[in-house]
Amino acid sequence: MSKLSGDVRAKEEAASVNRREQILEAAVIVFAEHGYFKATTAQVAEKVGISQPYIFKLFKNKEELFVAALDRAFERTIRTFTDVEASGDKLLEESIRVYEQMMETHPSEIILQVQALGIRDEAIRSSMQAGMNKVTQLMENKFTAAGIANPEVEVSTFMANGMLCHIAMALEMPELKPKHLK
Repeated sequence: MSKLSGDVRAKEEAASVNRREQILEAAVIVFAEHGYFKATTAQVAEKVGISQPYIFKLFKNKEELFVAALDRAFERTIRTFTDVEASGDKLLEESIRVYEQMMETHPSEIILQVQALGIRDEAIRSSMQAGMNKVTQLMENKFTAAGIANPEVEVSTFMANGMLCHIAMALEMPELKPKHLK
């Protein structure tokens, strides 16, 4: 293979990765706005400015695209909480602050996760289970490392509050949020 054809192939691969990222970002938004059943791959393609068949070059079907978008949402959540640093007595407070900030900056990811809870499809359920397990384990490790007594209780409280916030956001009912999170 010549250097020129190798350079062309590398540029094409980079463009494909970038396009995949654009499609996933658009899919998060489209699925959050319309829900899994009403959203279409045509809407995602339109948001990116590509043809619908291009989506099927990268994703086998709408379900696979949704799962990839959901995985993307959990990746962002995990990155966000991985970066939380605070002493033991401030860890819960800082985690809540970061969560509230994420609700403002990435609401579509949160709405997407709420929607996925009600979808009985095995691939989507598996993605939700994996994402929730990763977040739970990450936070338990943080609480344990911070020397918090009964970290599993703190994690359970944190996750329950997070789910209530998810629901409050999805229903546009901020009054449901726990008082310390308003």
